[in-house]
Amino acid sequence: MAEQLSFDLPAKTALGREDFFVSPSNALAVAMISASSWPGNKLVLTGPAGAGKTHLAHVWAGETGGRILNAANLRYEDVPELAQGPIAIEDVPFVAADLEIQKSLFHLHNLTLAEGHTLLMTGRLAPRFWELPLPDLQSRIQGAHHVALDPPDDALLCAVLAKLFVDRQLFPKPDVISYLVKHMDRRFETAAQVVDRLDRIALTESRPITRALAIRVLNEDVA
Repeated sequence: MAEQLSFDLPAKTALGREDFFVSPSNALAVAMISASSWPGNKLVLTGPAGAGKTHLAHVWAGETGGRILNAANLRYEDVPELAQGPIAIEDVPFVAADLEIQKSLFHLHNLTLAEGHTLLMTGRLAPRFWELPLPDLQSRIQGAHHVALDPPDDALLCAVLAKLFVDRQLFPKPDVISYLVKHMDRRFETAAQVVDRLDRIALTESRPITRALAIRVLNEDVA
């Protein structure tokens, strides 16, 4: 079969509240994000890659009028303006090697709370494992209320896979998702990788996404 040229077009991710599937593994995190207030006006949200941290941050921002910024893009000169409203800082542990950004985040933390606004921070592991070299910042983060997105149950993994397919405007055969849920490595990151692989093969080979193709992809990942 002749192979079709494929183009790496970005998928449009749906980030609305109605697009987030609530299950026992994430219900507590969803409840905290939607709470009218947090202890000390700050919250740390953690979970593995693809668990929904960014999605929930966007839900929170939509409900509060807050802003979202990746920690790597935080600059000291922007802190006074950012502290004038609710702010979410994503991927905080990834700036552990940048002391200047940590100092900026420390300043933002103090000023945002002093102004009476809320601060949301995200990372993959629990705050005690972030090991930020700036001790005052690390201690303040560990002092924040912490809520985690747990590994997915069957219902959530099924919903995540369905959403990943829909985000790419893909509509696999009905038995594909049930097969993947039963046989794949139960991680959000793996789900994203599997859907991406299925998308690429289906496009390149001009074929539908079927259970047979899902079996092939999972076998390739194991090999």
